[in-house]
Amino acid sequence: MAETARSSRTRLYRDGKLDLEGFPVAEISDHLAEPGTLVWLDLCAPTPQDFETITEEFGLHELAVEDARHEHQRPKLDRYRDHSFLSMYAVCAHQGGEELSVSELSVFVTAKALITIRFDDRFDMDEVVSRWDDSSALAEYGVGYLLHGLLDQVVDGHFRAVQEMDDRIEEIEEGLFDGTAGSTEDIQRAAFALRKNLVRLRRIVLPMREMVNTLMRRDLRIVADPMMPYYQDVYDHVLRATEWTESLRDMVGSIMETNLTIQGNRMNMIMKKVTSWASIVAVPTAVTGFYGQNVPYPGFGTEWGFLVSTGVTIGISVALYLGFKRRDWI
Repeated sequence: MAETARSSRTRLYRDGKLDLEGFPVAEISDHLAEPGTLVWLDLCAPTPQDFETITEEFGLHELAVEDARHEHQRPKLDRYRDHSFLSMYAVCAHQGGEELSVSELSVFVTAKALITIRFDDRFDMDEVVSRWDDSSALAEYGVGYLLHGLLDQVVDGHFRAVQEMDDRIEEIEEGLFDGTAGSTEDIQRAAFALRKNLVRLRRIVLPMREMVNTLMRRDLRIVADPMMPYYQDVYDHVLRATEWTESLRDMVGSIMETNLTIQGNRMNMIMKKVTSWASIVAVPTAVTGFYGQNVPYPGFGTEWGFLVSTGVTIGISVALYLGFKRRDWI
């Protein structure tokens, strides 16, 4: 994988309206000192110097900055005296959910600023900016407005990933009985990949429920009252994605068991057919073997003896065939 290029983006809202973009990070503290301002800073693939800068500019707690420096944090919300720290993951499903792309996000929330930190550029921040622009009338409600746009985009990504996995599982289910789902090995491989990614997705989605619920607490003073319905909508999406993920895990397990059961039934049918034909073939073998004895027996060396042996062979074989056919063994 190519190394992600370092980049930074800044935005300044003044009195609920977008006022400035692309200004230097070093000027943030000056803008924050002005009344009625709101700042967004995004860092992609930050350097140690970047972390020192934001610590100085925003007065962030060293433990929160330490968590932001290191990848593979668990999804969580930590509260400090004058700011909060969030760790979350954006996801994108590929090949029907058999591949899952995960991008970690660290977020600092202060009274007048939102700082987003990404270790790579797989999460499209342009989509978040578009959401902010589409709902610019809500910018007057401060940092809760910016955080909502980010959470909404992340949670929608979770929802799309679950939807894609659901479609893939439904496709496999329909193909199990009509033979279009592929070989047994292909089905088992796809089901195992889906199950593995669903477990991974559950670890990402489940903590979001507590995170969003905590953000809506009034004592945090992050979400203004007019923004509460928007956060409740995000919370509902989180609940649906969580419950959907749980149900899909059960469905994948059912697919794996059903596929093995179908293969077992097919094997039983094959064994019945092989056994039935072996029984039919055994009749002429036994009869001809008996008449092939080099000793005198009734009809030995006569034409009628040959006709009797042939009739017995054909009669018993036909009777066995009809009996097996009636029981659907052939």
